[in-house]
Amino acid sequence: MTVYFIGAGPGDPELLTLKAQRLIAACPVCLYAGSLVPEQVVAGAPQGAKVMDTASMTLDETHGEIVVAHERGEDVARVHSGDPSLYGAIAEQIRRLKADNIDYQIIPGVPAYAAAAAALGQELTIPEVAQSIILTRMSMKSTSMPPKETLENFAKTGATLAIHLGIRALREIERQLIPHYGPDCPVVVAYRASWPDELYLRGTLSDIREKVRVQKITRTALILVGPALADVKDFRDSALYDPATPHVLRPKVSV
Repeated sequence: MTVYFIGAGPGDPELLTLKAQRLIAACPVCLYAGSLVPEQVVAGAPQGAKVMDTASMTLDETHGEIVVAHERGEDVARVHSGDPSLYGAIAEQIRRLKADNIDYQIIPGVPAYAAAAAALGQELTIPEVAQSIILTRMSMKSTSMPPKETLENFAKTGATLAIHLGIRALREIERQLIPHYGPDCPVVVAYRASWPDELYLRGTLSDIREKVRVQKITRTALILVGPALADVKDFRDSALYDPATPHVLRPKVSV
């Protein structure tokens, strides 16, 4: 028996990996986070499977279902939104599985920032503009952040920021980021990326809060910040395809 932590992607059922789809269709037990994973994602569970929305369940309750399935020798599809390695709350589940000697595997999924970038039609790493992406979150009502992991520290890098759980903290985000990025730094708020009602708001650090207020967005949004989000035209081509930059698969071309 194995528990499969499956990344369901950001919401669009067509963004499931083939492996994720196959395992959901094979497991007689399917536990999915219904607050962030649409029912269509688990609609492929086998006929007669036990399919449970865990949004209202505690860790003890979900683990209890897994233990019962383990006793029956039934594989479990534990379906999470996005990619399980990022804010998937799987570490504490894995700790309990190890304590009970229950096997598990992790099946990666498409993260929200990737779906947002695709919808925006742009790359997040622009040569000599931004070559790093920092995935972080605001504390708010969640667990506290480690003391050195502050927006202010991350802002000093000038990297592209992908901020989770921050839509209710835009004023604080502005306060910490404007001194480093400037008030005109581009911002994108991606609401329910890849869902049918997805919405993308473009603005700057100085005006995005008002745009969010007008749209009444209060949850399920990712905030992207950084110069790479601008319509950058004046940048050098990547060295990846530069004929003057040889690599093991492409010898230097004489010009």
